[in-house]
Amino acid sequence: MADLPGHVRACLQTGQLAFLAILVSGGIVLQILACALYNNWWPMLTVIMYVLLPMPLLFFAGSDSSALFSESDNSWVNATKFLTGASAIGSIAIPTILKHAGVIGWGAMVMELSSFFVFVLAIMCYIRINGEDNYYSVL
Repeated sequence: MADLPGHVRACLQTGQLAFLAILVSGGIVLQILACALYNNWWPMLTVIMYVLLPMPLLFFAGSDSSALFSESDNSWVNATKFLTGASAIGSIAIPTILKHAGVIGWGAMVMELSSFFVFVLAIMCYIRINGEDNYYSVL
């Protein structure tokens, strides 16, 4: 891609940014529709997990995110991995628990889980687009 003219590269980067915006907007729409269509706002509890999800990364990982993709003896990096994983599992568990308790229906649960997977896809695309370093090549 280095041999492309500058205006073509800028256009491609703008398209990638628009694609990310559409993915995130789609996830938000699915989240709201899961509540509004079924007139039950309990599924919005997963928003708490979406807010908590990046917090360990922001507080403990700092700017050196390469340690997150490798084995580390640093206890702060291990705590970051654990808390991020717990938040991600919570994002899946909350709608499932609400369905099991009979608080929400099948449709709301499916839309909530679809919203989660759209957000995960957006994050993976962001990492792939923004991955100048070699440790992102796993995705």
